[in-house]
Amino acid sequence: MPASPILSAALSRIAADVDAMFDAMLPVPDDARARLIEAMRYAAIGGGKRLRPLLLTATAELHGVDFSTALRAGVAIEAIHVYSLIHDDLPCMDDDDMRHGKPTLHKAFDEATAVLAGDALHAFAFEVIADPDLFPDPFTRAELVLALGNAAGMNGMAGGQMMDIVAEGECFDLRTVTRLQQLKTGALLGAAVEMGAILGRLPPEGRTHLRGYARDIGLAFQIADDLLDHEGDETAAGKALRKDEAAGKQTFVSLLGPERARQQATMLVDQAIAHLAHHGQEADLLRALARYVVERDR
Repeated sequence: MPASPILSAALSRIAADVDAMFDAMLPVPDDARARLIEAMRYAAIGGGKRLRPLLLTATAELHGVDFSTALRAGVAIEAIHVYSLIHDDLPCMDDDDMRHGKPTLHKAFDEATAVLAGDALHAFAFEVIADPDLFPDPFTRAELVLALGNAAGMNGMAGGQMMDIVAEGECFDLRTVTRLQQLKTGALLGAAVEMGAILGRLPPEGRTHLRGYARDIGLAFQIADDLLDHEGDETAAGKALRKDEAAGKQTFVSLLGPERARQQATMLVDQAIAHLAHHGQEADLLRALARYVVERDR
């Protein structure tokens, strides 16, 4: 199903702006590092839905933050996401050949370059949000660094990926699969919303509804991903599908069945939107994003 007009415009804008900022911030040097930066650019520019930067900028703008300021933090969180995809695709992890409709980085370059490009994008993300020229307030910088670090590390994305690796030899129940996905997928989506609230100087006690929104769309996003993996089209997805089933991993679809999984995703989206009830039209983009999570076809 196509995105709503408000979301279509926002997705087009964020994709162009993120690409432009990566292009400007990752110039290729005239020295032996060139291959590394070329690889970083190959992975970072011109691919992906840019949902995390859009969640961040939409949340920040909801609280009066200038778009250009929020975009810098959006590029940082997208750099973490891109690094994670580079490493996930490696032969020692998911061993994928295609990503976003083109060869994965280790196929287009080589494995060593892919590892370094992922490492460099991880470091780049923290260089951006710790830069006093980009974020002058030291308390804001510290909060941004902590939020992104928590989401990327052992208590977030990396921890979830470890659980995902272990899942190949285990039989996880629904509670464990939910925890896995809350870390592997949900943590970074949650960080996007959290970082937008940080930029908006919203105190922690005022972020409860946004955290609920992020938690619900994070799980809905993964259920939708499982459904796409189960019944989607590889050409449209731009990557290999049905790998979890082949590896014997438990997913929301294998545990609930497609119909119950679809109902659960829809319920989570409804809950996410309900968390925004005290906001008016200014939160329409966040509402549209929640619906898009389960309506997308890739």
